[in-house]
Amino acid sequence: MSQINQAIALELIVRNHPGVMSHICGLFARRAFNVEGILCMPIKDSTQSRIWLLVQKDLRLSQMVSQVEKLEDVQAVNYSENLQIFEEMSRFMQ
Repeated sequence: MSQINQAIALELIVRNHPGVMSHICGLFARRAFNVEGILCMPIKDSTQSRIWLLVQKDLRLSQMVSQVEKLEDVQAVNYSENLQIFEEMSRFMQ
């Protein structure tokens, strides 16, 4: 994982159904914004999912978040500088 110290995690709460991840990742791809890590787990009896996206701090980030918030299936978006989950996964994957 490159430059994790320059990264931030976006935590999304979304409706859990097929295609949600595709819509979110497609939005980032269309704007040439790299997602360096993804973790997704179902919550609330699997009716919702929590998605963590590891992205680089970038001047375009607030615009990206604004666009993500407009997606129909996205219920909440939060920023987090706590990257522990990605750091642990990175150690596990090595």
